[in-house]
Amino acid sequence: MAGRLGSLLLLVLQTFAAPPEFVPASDLDPADPLWSNGTAGAAGPSMAPPPGTSQRMPHSIIIGVRKGGTRALLEMLDIHPSVAAAATEVHFFDWDENYARGFDWYRGLMPYSYPRQITVEKTPGYFTSPLAPERIRAMNASIKLLLILRDPAERVVSDYTQVYFNRLEARKPVRPIEDLLVRGGALNTRYKAIQRSLYHLHMRNWLRHFPLAQIHLVDGDTLVRDPLPELRRVERFLELPPRIAASNFYFNQTKGFYCIRSDGRERCLHESKGRPHPPVNGTVLRQLRAYFRPHNRSFYKLVGRTFHWL
Repeated sequence: MAGRLGSLLLLVLQTFAAPPEFVPASDLDPADPLWSNGTAGAAGPSMAPPPGTSQRMPHSIIIGVRKGGTRALLEMLDIHPSVAAAATEVHFFDWDENYARGFDWYRGLMPYSYPRQITVEKTPGYFTSPLAPERIRAMNASIKLLLILRDPAERVVSDYTQVYFNRLEARKPVRPIEDLLVRGGALNTRYKAIQRSLYHLHMRNWLRHFPLAQIHLVDGDTLVRDPLPELRRVERFLELPPRIAASNFYFNQTKGFYCIRSDGRERCLHESKGRPHPPVNGTVLRQLRAYFRPHNRSFYKLVGRTFHWL
């Protein structure tokens, strides 16, 4: 009897001391998705980081644009075994209260990574922030920056769509997009979503602090339709070995966009991504596109590249 009681007590102690999901840090390796990508973030209080890892300043930052596909780009890059991606938007360089906390605080939000990996964070608010370029340069003047862009008019509608659903979920009143886009019979160019789509104005600010060669432009519209070519270009820009393959993606007919297949798992972006846009009055949409045309041409000239925006 005493022997059986002793065995039972030992079993109970083992059950509570080593939960089933616990994996010793020494058993993890850089290719393990728990540590090789940013979905893990910093190590939790109950799990020590793997030996040889550390939290490091980012080697590359996805600086924007908002509703341009920054989350898709980060999660697709996260497939690469040499990339450690920050799990959340940090808003360090664009929010004064966060920037005042200092670089050590910022580093503490980065994922644990191995020396052979590069750390990447994304905060789409950086692109339109007047202070972010100077602050990022003060941290690392040679950092590689990723800017993902899409049709400015479509970006405006996506911007509105996000706010629309957020207000619905918070049970707040919502207004038709036309009420925001039009004031006194004319296009409301002071609307924040329109201001965010004036890419050339924001890009000039970045080019005052970084050469164009340090800012890689990703075509967000192409990334949605055919991810691999855009990601191959990003791999080359970041000087990474080509590891992302066509087999890492599959088209989800229900959602209408590509999802990710990696480490034996399949995952799609959060349900808040790819929401259907509300219908927009055709006349208003034409006004919006006409307004952006000269601004788009200014951007093309600035970056020496043309996009297929109407």
